[in-house]
Amino acid sequence: MAKKSEKLATKTESFPAWSKDVKECEEEFKVSRETGLSSEEVEKRREVYGWNELETHEDQSILKLLLDQLNDTLVRILLFAAVISFILAWYESEETGEIDVTAFVEPLVIFLILIVNAIVGIWQESNAEKALKALKEIQSEQAAVVRDGKKVPNLAAKELVPGDIVELRVGDKVPADMRVLSLVSSTVRVEQGSLTGESEAVSKTAKAVAENSDVQGKKCMVFAGTTVVNGNCICLVTRIGMKTEIGQVHSQIYEASQIEEETPLKKKLNEFGEILTAIIGVICALVWLINLKYFLSWEMVDGWPTNFAFSFERCTYYFKIAVALAVAAIPEGLLAVITTCLALGTRKMAQKNALVRKLPSVETLGCTTVICSDKTGTLTTNQMAVAKVVAIGNRPGTLRSFDVEGTTYDPSDGKMPDWPPAGHMDANVQMIAKISALCNDAGVELSGSHYVASGMPTEAALKVLVEKMGVHESVNTRGSKDTLRCCTHWKDIDRRIATLEFDRDRKFMGVIVNTGAGKNSLYVKGAVENLLERSSSFQLVDGSIAELDQNFKDLILGSLHEMSTSALRCLGFAYKEDLPEFTGYNGDEDHPAHQQLLNPSNYSSIESKLVFSGFVGLRVSSSCLL
Repeated sequence: MAKKSEKLATKTESFPAWSKDVKECEEEFKVSRETGLSSEEVEKRREVYGWNELETHEDQSILKLLLDQLNDTLVRILLFAAVISFILAWYESEETGEIDVTAFVEPLVIFLILIVNAIVGIWQESNAEKALKALKEIQSEQAAVVRDGKKVPNLAAKELVPGDIVELRVGDKVPADMRVLSLVSSTVRVEQGSLTGESEAVSKTAKAVAENSDVQGKKCMVFAGTTVVNGNCICLVTRIGMKTEIGQVHSQIYEASQIEEETPLKKKLNEFGEILTAIIGVICALVWLINLKYFLSWEMVDGWPTNFAFSFERCTYYFKIAVALAVAAIPEGLLAVITTCLALGTRKMAQKNALVRKLPSVETLGCTTVICSDKTGTLTTNQMAVAKVVAIGNRPGTLRSFDVEGTTYDPSDGKMPDWPPAGHMDANVQMIAKISALCNDAGVELSGSHYVASGMPTEAALKVLVEKMGVHESVNTRGSKDTLRCCTHWKDIDRRIATLEFDRDRKFMGVIVNTGAGKNSLYVKGAVENLLERSSSFQLVDGSIAELDQNFKDLILGSLHEMSTSALRCLGFAYKEDLPEFTGYNGDEDHPAHQQLLNPSNYSSIESKLVFSGFVGLRVSSSCLL
C-alpha cells in the first residue's frame, strides 16, 4: 500500500500540468471544477501527499554556534595561549604563596577577546537565521476551495491537496502551485517577484505552454507564495508543501546553509595561524634546547655520556621562559581588530538591506571583482516606494522634480523636502495625486506595528505618495483616522465608474471617472514612452493645456532615461476630459458605450489625444543574503 501511494505521488508530481490543456489536467487529477474533490478523496490524498506546509528545521543550539566560532586556527592558538598563561600564573602564585593579580591580566584579556568574538558571531548568525524564516511567512493561510460541490470560502491553506479547485481573487496569496483552469476576469496578473525576482506583475492565461518552459515561462501556472494583483481565476492544485517552487527554494537555502566553505579571509587567517604556530614552536624549542645544559648535565666516559643529572625546577623555569616567549609572539589584538572591522562592515551593509550570515562574508564581498546577478538570489520584500516625482514646470519646455523620502508603506515614513508648503498644491500636482489615487486597485492598512499592502506593490507605493503629497489647503483631513485619508478625499470628488484593464501591448491602465459635474473623464497611468506616444498636449502648473511638441518629448525622455539608469522604475500619468461617447454613462450595462469596454481592442481608441501630467520613479525594497 505504501509503495502504491509513493508511486502515485511521484506520478502526480512529475505530471507537466503547464504543457497539458485544461481537460487533460482535470482527468489526470480525477476532479471536476464544478464539484471539486469529495471529503473522502481529500483524506485519501492527504495520506499520500501530506500537509501543505514547508518543513521546519530545528534551529542550531547555542552550544553548536559557540563551537562553530572556535573552528578557527587563530582562535584555537589564542585559546591555547590563554590556558597556558593562566596555568603558569597559577603555578607562580602557588610557589610564592601570594596571588599576583597582574599575572592573570594577560590570560583574562585573551579570554575576553575570545568571548566578545564568539558573542558577535553568534548574534550575527542568529539574525540571519531569522531572515531565512521569512520564506515560511510567505505562505498563504487561507484559501477559497470547492469541495463536495460547495464553495468553502476560508479553508486553512495547509489542508489543500493536489486536485483541489481553488478560486483566486485580487489580493490573495497563492496557497500552492496551481494550474489556471479559467479566467473569471478579462485579465489576471500575479506578483511573483518573491520567487523569480521579476519587477513587474506577470499576466496569466489558461492556455498550455511548452513542456520545457522555465518558471517565468509557465504563464498558465501560479506559484505558492506569490500574490494576485489583478483579476480573479479558477485554479487546480498540482503541488503542495515542499514540492512547490518556493518549497524547493526553501530546501536549497537549507542545504546551502549546511555547506561551509572557507572564505578568502578565513583561508589567509588559517594559513597565518599554521605558519605562526610552526615558527613559534620552532623558536620555543630552540630556546629551551639552548638552555638544556642548565637543567640537564652528564659526564663523558669512553666517548659515551654517563652520570646524567636532571633538575626539574630549572627545566620548568626554562619551559616557562619558552612559553612566555610563545605567548608574547601571539598577536592577541589581531582577532579583536578583525572582528571589530567586520562587525562595522556588517552594520553598514545592514543599512543597505544586506543580511550577512557569516562575518567573514563581508571581506569576501570586498574581494569580489565581478557580480553576476538577476535579483533572484535576493529575499525580496515585494515593497516599492516612490523616490522622485517629476511634474511640468511654469512654462512649456520646463520640468520640476521633487525627491521623496521613505522606503516602507507607512505614510509617515519620510517626507518630500522640496514640496510646496502644506496645502499649496498647484493644478498639475493635484492631477498627479488624483490619478495616483483613482487609477489604482491597491490598499494599505496598519497591521500590528507595521503597514501592509494588498494588491500591486507599485500601486500601493502610489497611494502612499498621495498621502505624503497631501491635499489642497481648502480641505481638512487631519481629523480622519483613515490611513489613506488623502486618497479617500480624491475618491469623494471623482467617482470611478469603469476600468480599462492593463495589458502588455498598451502597457498602461485607465479608469473612467465621474467628476461630479455630470462629466466623465479618463485617467491613465503606465509606461512613460507609451503615454507620450498617445499624448497630444500637456498640463502646465496653472492647469492650462499646451501642445506637446517633439522637443518637449525629448526633454521628458531624457529625464526618464536619467531616472531609469538610477535603478528607478518609472510610471507616467495622463488624462482626457473630452469623452463624448461616454456622456451620461454611469456604469450601466445598457448604455451603448458599455459595449466598447467589454472588448479590450477598443481601449486604444479611447486612450488617444491624452494630456500628459508628469511621472514618478519608484525603487524596489529588497534584502540580499550573503
